[in-house]
Amino acid sequence: MNEQNQKVWGLFLAALSIFIWGITFVSTKYLLNDFSSLEILFYRFLVAYIGLWFMRPKVEKIAWRDNIYFALAGLSGVVLYQLSENIAIHFTNASNVSVIVSICPLFTAIVSQIFLKERHLSVWFVVGFFVAIFGVALVCFNGKAALELNPKGDLLALFAGVCWGFYSMFISILNKKKYDKVCSTRRIFFFAVLFMLPLAFFGWRLVPQDGAAAASANDFVQSFYFFVEPSATAARFSKILNWANIIFLGVFASGICFTTWSKACDIIGTVKVSCGLYLIPIVTVIFAFFALGEQLTLLGAAGTAITIVGLFLSEKRG
Repeated sequence: MNEQNQKVWGLFLAALSIFIWGITFVSTKYLLNDFSSLEILFYRFLVAYIGLWFMRPKVEKIAWRDNIYFALAGLSGVVLYQLSENIAIHFTNASNVSVIVSICPLFTAIVSQIFLKERHLSVWFVVGFFVAIFGVALVCFNGKAALELNPKGDLLALFAGVCWGFYSMFISILNKKKYDKVCSTRRIFFFAVLFMLPLAFFGWRLVPQDGAAAASANDFVQSFYFFVEPSATAARFSKILNWANIIFLGVFASGICFTTWSKACDIIGTVKVSCGLYLIPIVTVIFAFFALGEQLTLLGAAGTAITIVGLFLSEKRG
């Protein structure tokens, strides 16, 4: 495959990941009726880990010290990023979370420049960043009367963006070692599930709690419960849509997309690919329009166009 075809392939893999990740909010929102943020995360990545074994049933030999990078990637990109993002939705509206988490490309560039000595923060990158964020804000605002701020939820979303920046750095380091992408992603998920086990153990509850009440409770701890009562567990897992959403989040949004994203980062470059994360809220709004019948206003359409302009500006050189 020549260089041009390789780049097209990388762009396709990145676009596929962004499209699927843009839909995940709908699945997560549905599951929050029956599961806590921790439970969704644990089951999602456990399914992803098992699914990747079926995709690539082999054990790859790696340098022992590289396990540190795999572990840090699992901690930053899965446990801290995903859990912070899910919990943030409890305390603030989804629009705020979408806007703030979209700052991930800037954090990726800053972390890469500081720790990997890679120069990415050009004037055009910063200009494109602010233009794209303005577009994302319009998409998320989408005709609403007010965009409320909630420090607890907004700071959690900001923390999630920082975590993704570090995850991207660890992915860059691992990509240079030329490990198999499926095996590497599976190893990252292994450490992620391992890190979640203590949280699951200390969050055990024998008495079930109403899912809708838990999702709206103003208590940070509500996000960390883990039901072990047999009848409650059986009731939740007897719902076909719960299984469908967990499999979608685990196999497609995690197992496949984290692998394709890693491959796209390897082909095109982590910072360049990360700019595509601006498009995730746009995908969410468009999907919600067709699948859920949610309104898409002229303001939202203008935001989509402005975001795309910002992406092009961030790639401008000279």
